[in-house]
Amino acid sequence: MATIDNKGMVHGTAGSVIYREYRGKNIIQGKAKSFKQTEKTKRSATEFGLSSSSAAVIRTAFQPAYFFKDGTAAYRSTQMVYRSILNNVSGEKGKRDFHDGDLSLIEGLDFNANSKLHDVLQMSHSVSKDLEGLVRVTLGSLNTQSGIKRPKGVSGAYMKHRLRLMLVAFNFREEYYMNLGFQDVDLEGYQSFEGQVITFTEAVPEDCLALVSMSLILYSTISQTNERILLNNVAFSPCAIIGVFQSEKPSDYPLKKVDVQPSDYPGREEKINVMFYKGNLLMLGLDSRFSEQAKLNFKMVKSKQVSQDVLPGKRVSFKKNEGIGLLY
Repeated sequence: MATIDNKGMVHGTAGSVIYREYRGKNIIQGKAKSFKQTEKTKRSATEFGLSSSSAAVIRTAFQPAYFFKDGTAAYRSTQMVYRSILNNVSGEKGKRDFHDGDLSLIEGLDFNANSKLHDVLQMSHSVSKDLEGLVRVTLGSLNTQSGIKRPKGVSGAYMKHRLRLMLVAFNFREEYYMNLGFQDVDLEGYQSFEGQVITFTEAVPEDCLALVSMSLILYSTISQTNERILLNNVAFSPCAIIGVFQSEKPSDYPLKKVDVQPSDYPGREEKINVMFYKGNLLMLGLDSRFSEQAKLNFKMVKSKQVSQDVLPGKRVSFKKNEGIGLLY
C-alpha cells in the first residue's frame, strides 16, 4: 500500500502504480509487466547478442592497430555486425552467425569516430586475395604535407607518419582468431610517396573469414636522444577496416560447447588466440529452449486429446492383458 510521509511525499504502491521520491519530487510509474516472448523475439535477441559478442572479439583482435577507440565504438561495431548478419539471404534467423553475413557491410568500420581514416588520410587503396589465400594491399600515392590532416597545432615537418596494415583471420564456430601479421610503412616529415603493393606472407585459412585494417600513427622525435613519442590519443587515432574476405569453407556449426586449445592446431599454436565468444552458446541455448517447448506442446496436445476421448459419465473397462479401454 502507499503511504504519505511528513513532507507530503507518497511512497509505495497503489494498484498498478508505484510512488517514490527523487530529488524532492514525487515520481509515479507503472509496475513492470511480464510478457511472453514469441519465437521471433527470442531469435532476434539471440542474433543481437551474437552480434555484440562477435564485435567485441573484433575490437580485441585489432587493438594493436587502433590504440585508442572512441566511446561509441562498441555500439557502432555491434550495429554493423548485426546488419551484416541480417542481410544474409540463406541462413535461418537465430541459426546463423558472422560467417553467414554480408561482410561488405562492415568494410569501412572506424574504430575511432573522432578521426575517421578517410577524413585524415587522402590515399587510395585496394585489397585483394590470390588463389593461394595471400592478401595483397595496393597503396596509392601520397604527399604527407597535403594528404594528411594532422591535429591542430602539430607540424608534420619533423614527424614520423606510420601507415600500419593488419590482417586477422577469425573462426567464430571454432572460437579462435589468428593475427596473420602487420606491415608498417614509415614516412619521415614532408615527402612524396609514390605508392606500393604490400603482400602478407601468411595465407588465410579456408575455414576463416579475414579482415584487414589500416591505421595512421604519428610520432614526434626527440632530437637529442632520437626517441619517438606516440602522438595518437582518444581525439586522434585513425583506424578502419579496409578489406573483408568471407570464409571459403567455413567450419560446421558446433553441436556442443566449444573447448579450443592452441595445441589442437599443430604448427599454428603460437598464432591461435582463444576467443571470449558467446555466440555459439546462444545458438545452442536457443535450440535447446525450442526443443523443450516443442516437447511441452506435444505433451499438452496429447493430454488434451485423452481428456476429450474420456467423456464425463462414461465407464471404462479394460480387457485382460490387452490394455484396451472400452467405453460403454
